[in-house]
Amino acid sequence: MSALIYCPFPDREAARAAANTLLDRRLVACVNLLGEVESIYEWSGERGNSCEIGALFKTSAALLDDAIQCLVEIHPYDTPAVMGWRCDSVSEAAAAWLGELDRGS
Repeated sequence: MSALIYCPFPDREAARAAANTLLDRRLVACVNLLGEVESIYEWSGERGNSCEIGALFKTSAALLDDAIQCLVEIHPYDTPAVMGWRCDSVSEAAAAWLGELDRGS
């Protein structure tokens, strides 16, 4: 089974560094660095907004929790919004590719 993780970063360099770390540790097979997004949020009782870079990590369901834990540990934010989910549907080719992570191929 496949899984995805979405996580915003303060800038493209931080997102790229996290992507390379998770790829090096074989916790993900691919990371899409998305365009700049505007985030509007509540933090410490105040409304804020900032521009961030979104990242979409592609992994296997078996590695989802480990990948999330790694992101939490290396992320530059004190409380990063790291959200992952198992995919209900995926193409056979993509499932096979992501399954290679589980087999260490």
